[in-house]
Amino acid sequence: MVGWSGSFGEQLRRHREAMGLSQEELAERAGLTANALAALERGERRRPYPDTVRRLADALGLDATQRSDLTASIARTRGGAAACPTEGPGGAVAALPRLPHELTPLIGREREVEVMLHLLSRPDVRLLTLTGAGGVGKTRLALRVADEVGERYPDGVIWVPLAPLGDPGLVVPTTARSLGLREVPGADPREALRSYLRDRRVLLVLDNFEHVVDAAREVGDLLLACPDFHVMVTSRAPLGLRGEQEYVVPPLALPPADPAREQRDVEAAASVQLFVGRAQAASPSFELTRENAAEVAAICRRLDGLPLALELAAARVKLLTPAELLARLDRALPLLSGGARDLPERQRTIEAAIRWSYDLLGAPEQALFRRLSIFVGGWTLEAAEAVGAGDDARAEDVLDLLGRLMGQSLVVAEALGDGRTRYRLLEPVRQYARRLLEELVEIEQVAGWHAEYYLRLAERAEPELFGPRMVEWLERLELERDNLRAAVAWALSRGRPELAARLAYALARFFWQRGQREVLQWMEDALTRGDLMSPGARARATYVAQLMRYRLGGAEGIASACQDAAAVLRAEGDAVGAADVLMLAGAASLRARDTKQATRLLRESHDLSELVGNEQGVALALGFLGGIPLSRGDYGRAEEYCERGLELARRAGNALSMYPPLYNLALAAHGKGEYARARGYYVELLALGEHMGDKPLVAFAIVGLAECAAAQGQPERAVRLYGAADAVFGSVGVSFHPLRVSASFHERYRNLAREQLGDEAFEATRMEARAMSFEQAVEYARSST
Repeated sequence: MVGWSGSFGEQLRRHREAMGLSQEELAERAGLTANALAALERGERRRPYPDTVRRLADALGLDATQRSDLTASIARTRGGAAACPTEGPGGAVAALPRLPHELTPLIGREREVEVMLHLLSRPDVRLLTLTGAGGVGKTRLALRVADEVGERYPDGVIWVPLAPLGDPGLVVPTTARSLGLREVPGADPREALRSYLRDRRVLLVLDNFEHVVDAAREVGDLLLACPDFHVMVTSRAPLGLRGEQEYVVPPLALPPADPAREQRDVEAAASVQLFVGRAQAASPSFELTRENAAEVAAICRRLDGLPLALELAAARVKLLTPAELLARLDRALPLLSGGARDLPERQRTIEAAIRWSYDLLGAPEQALFRRLSIFVGGWTLEAAEAVGAGDDARAEDVLDLLGRLMGQSLVVAEALGDGRTRYRLLEPVRQYARRLLEELVEIEQVAGWHAEYYLRLAERAEPELFGPRMVEWLERLELERDNLRAAVAWALSRGRPELAARLAYALARFFWQRGQREVLQWMEDALTRGDLMSPGARARATYVAQLMRYRLGGAEGIASACQDAAAVLRAEGDAVGAADVLMLAGAASLRARDTKQATRLLRESHDLSELVGNEQGVALALGFLGGIPLSRGDYGRAEEYCERGLELARRAGNALSMYPPLYNLALAAHGKGEYARARGYYVELLALGEHMGDKPLVAFAIVGLAECAAAQGQPERAVRLYGAADAVFGSVGVSFHPLRVSASFHERYRNLAREQLGDEAFEATRMEARAMSFEQAVEYARSST
């Protein structure tokens, strides 16, 4: 064959005609569309993709000289561009690098792929940046999406790995080489890129941009100059360019937190699927079973669904069972190492992945990052300002520093339903930061700031727990439960029992509903160091300990301990505190069947509360006082006490104060045979317990509904309700302990249901109902009314 001069389109047409081929025939041979070939010949597409040139040359059977001439014609067509596609041996046009192959399946990212494909299809999105923590799977996700969109970019999808680069100035030359452009001495590679990309529809994928972020402006300039050019970036921080669309890659979906959930619920979670898949790659005999499902679910939750952490942990199943692996995750970093040898070093251990981000921070950001590791389960901005600022930063600077940590994907922000924002570190990230805090001998000071802040929060919450905003504050404190636990543990371990006692006393109403055994242990520990506490602090610690004992069903010795504590608080002038302690002493006496002492103590509490204008205290005392005539069968007198108490409690707007009068009113109505009225009170108690998150109260209400059903000849429904109540009590580790002076009332109706149904059916039905979840138990109780 002979060679021709002229533009690329002219040469292509002459070669085709010399072969006697139509445009359709050549297009079919080269794997192109006839329209694309026609556009090349007409010169409408003057910058063909190098792979397109190679395929056309192969289809035409061109020799080395003809291929070289055809390639050179591209530069002439462009009017003397500063660079052109490089040639391979014999003048062949060098093919652009293919996308890296995926050697393992991408698990659990169907929704993320769908969202990103949609974003890339939008005409206003030409720069898509995938951000997220190290090890969250940004690169794998970008690879899959790049592979999916190949047909949208006829001039190519180009993958440019940036991790090896240490200088932002190398981004443009590296990108040019990836596009197959050869350097021309004295020419500006930026202009070469612009010239090459100006009329092409190309997707450029820049992987690991965070450490060369100073090159972001170059990317922006290319986007402005080249209207059909698109960029997808993976980075731990956004580029900060106009028109940038950020997509935060989330960790994999977690399994349910409830360990009682079915195995199928656990294995449906993407994080579990990844763990099991990688575990089986390491140990083919590994299986998710009913016996290990709870441990595998807990591992996935502890690692926050972070794919790299899950993969590294799964590799350990060759040596450890899931239970053994879970037990070692408190110190996970040494365990999460030993990744595949063909991975970059920063992805072979979770520690290296995190250190990569930490090293990109300035000193102030590094200091805040370390201090934030003291929080357990997250924090608010207010907490970060109090604890994170320390002695070397202003509280008002923390928001900006926190934003920079979020920008590097080290901190995760979660919007709460009440309009507030909560922040947290993923667990492997928190462990890395905590180790740095320990190594730099900062932990004692920061832990002290943390404990002092949560003491202030607790004492601010105390009056709110007695007011109409009680439920709002209970929910807020629930989010801080782990931080409160950490603050108390630190105080006790550092010989500061008074701080622990003050915090527990301020939150006694919160702990009444959750965490009783743990709080009891705290206060018993604090009281063993009573010499380090003031008399008032010892009295308050005694009250909290006895309150938890009462909540757990105890009675013996509570009244005596509380009377001593009340005397100390009275001497200090704390009449409200003394009234609360006396009320507990009276309630415990009632449970211990000492009605005479109960009457005296409850009246004393009532009168003291009335004296200082504490309506809630009066309401509670009246509710408990109603239990005394109730125990004698004097239902009318009981209702007088309780109706007045309920009226005061409703007026105060505090849900917890309504509990004793409502419960005793239900028992009185039941005793009078007014079952519909009794059910009404129990249903209100059920709703009250749900509203406050008080599971024992919910269970008491369900027991009451069971007794109504038994009294009305509905034994099967009664037994199912008893079983549902058992399930709810069991979920919080407590058992049924009646507030009445005698359990005979409750035993009578339980025995009645057993007689009506028969022993075998009673036990079978009750056991079946005990398998209910909390939600199922509540729903069944509602349906039974």
